Amino acid sequence: MSHLQERLRYRLVTGPDGTEFYARVSNLLDEGYELYGSPVITHDGERVIVAQAVVLPPYEAVRIRKLPPPVHDE
Repeated sequence: MSHLQERLRYRLVTGPDGTEFYARVSNLLDEGYELYGSPVITHDGERVIVAQAVVLPPYEAVRIRKLPPPVHDE
């Protein structure tokens, strides 16, 4: 299965607030994902934790997820 076929239509990216988190979200945007909703920010007692949902728009999902051909009874 190729990388494009393995992509999910919905992803929730989480992690400590910082450049690594921003790079992960940016990479997904470069791959065709779009932001879904607002980011969420919390604190775990030691550090700030952030989350951002991303989705593949329908035109990307259709292009990527092709159904296998139907099986015909012989």
